[in-house]
Amino acid sequence: MKAVCGICPRRCSLGEGQLGFCRARINRGGKVICENYGRVTSLALDPIEKKPLHMFYPGVKILSVGSYGCNMDCGYCQNCDIARADSTSTQWEAISPEALVTLAEGYRPQGNIGLAFTYNEPLVGYEFVLDCAKLAKPRGLKIVLVTNGMIESEPWERLLPFIDAANIDLKAFSQAGYRTLGGNLDTVKAAIVQAQGKIHLELTTLIVPGLNDDNESIRAEAAWIASVSSGIPLHLSRFFPRHRMRDALATPLETVLRLAKVAREHLPYVFTGNL
Repeated sequence: MKAVCGICPRRCSLGEGQLGFCRARINRGGKVICENYGRVTSLALDPIEKKPLHMFYPGVKILSVGSYGCNMDCGYCQNCDIARADSTSTQWEAISPEALVTLAEGYRPQGNIGLAFTYNEPLVGYEFVLDCAKLAKPRGLKIVLVTNGMIESEPWERLLPFIDAANIDLKAFSQAGYRTLGGNLDTVKAAIVQAQGKIHLELTTLIVPGLNDDNESIRAEAAWIASVSSGIPLHLSRFFPRHRMRDALATPLETVLRLAKVAREHLPYVFTGNL
């Protein structure tokens, strides 16, 4: 029996046992669930600024966890080894939500404040994230997402009450740009608007030559963000060659600094990264 995945706008229609585009969601018994549930590929106690979150409990650490899979296909993916992997092409270890939350609690003496779901696209593992968050919140742990924001309104609304902060990648500010990355700009913008005021929100744009490194694009992006809330921090990060763009040149330093100045025409909190 075919089933349609309702997590992201791809709406993958899957036959029994078939994986979606993200390689992490599967039709089992006529219901689409995350096949990567509890499958951890990456675990590290990171500074919160590395997410990057610069205005959410600065100076603390957070236990960061990743799985595999992603519902976009960026040619420059910085974590392609897990983001474009499936269960057979990367190493993982299984952990239950209870065990992960207990592990996070154990790191409190080292300055840990909670769990960050990051490294790959966490929302393709929606059920695992939600189950962990429901356990962690009553124990006083903060829940953070680092996500591309490619999520439908209804599951996003169900998840938001259990999330404290998110950094959403706003990868470009045109539909054409998003199409080259396998995403949908309108969905990401809607997710940003929906989250604003409900959680602490910061945004990141990786500056990729030829995709989003022109003044007009960043000026329009910053103006739109300001129309949602001028208090949303924007991170502009430098691209380095990776994945299918290994032969490309890294973004010039001066490009990132120039675009940060442009973004500050509309936003007071603009940070630069990877410099």
